[in-house]
Amino acid sequence: MVFSSNPFALSVPEPAFESWLRDTGYLEIIDQRTSAAAAAVTTTVNSNSSPLLPTTSLSSKLLTFFSLLTLNPFAKLTADDFSGDTPSWSRSFFGSSDSYSFPSSPSQARFRVHENVKRYARNYAYLFIIFFASALYKMPLALVGLISCLALWDFFKFFSDRKGLDQYPVIRQCLLRIAQCATAVILICSNVQMALFCAISVSYAGVILHAAFRKLTPAKQPSSVRGR
Repeated sequence: MVFSSNPFALSVPEPAFESWLRDTGYLEIIDQRTSAAAAAVTTTVNSNSSPLLPTTSLSSKLLTFFSLLTLNPFAKLTADDFSGDTPSWSRSFFGSSDSYSFPSSPSQARFRVHENVKRYARNYAYLFIIFFASALYKMPLALVGLISCLALWDFFKFFSDRKGLDQYPVIRQCLLRIAQCATAVILICSNVQMALFCAISVSYAGVILHAAFRKLTPAKQPSSVRGR
């Protein structure tokens, strides 16, 4: 039996539907639908019992994994994403073992990364601070250099307010340039840039892996779950 098209049916473009799901907090529907479609394709290929199946499956996973290296996880990140409450570390951020799965395609990996980075922006920021503090702990000279820079700028602000340098813009500008040069010399000599590079590298790898493998969950928890 062939059904005729309904002239009163509402056809919503995919971007508009995705935008509506994002606004209402139901992006996990897209994630689940993508995973289900990939599972259906895998089942169909399995039924053909092709000898090239293991190689094809492995190459697909490798392609998806290496596509993470080309992603910009901060493409959709805005300043407003840091203004909300920090999601729960145990239930929301880490979750259980069932909260993770290998992305079925590069598009799903990109979708997960962009949305999870927006949702867990504050968690990732705290992790970067922890990694940076750990790097400074392993590099005492860098820690001393960073503290010296903070003390230098604090002294500059105190001296500027005490002497009223706002009334002498030329002198204040000269002292400002001297303080900037001194800061650059201290940071380079104390190797702070290496500690910062290590923290950024580890944080970036952690963000990419967690955001890509973490399944999307409902942004709005039911009232029954909140009351527990």
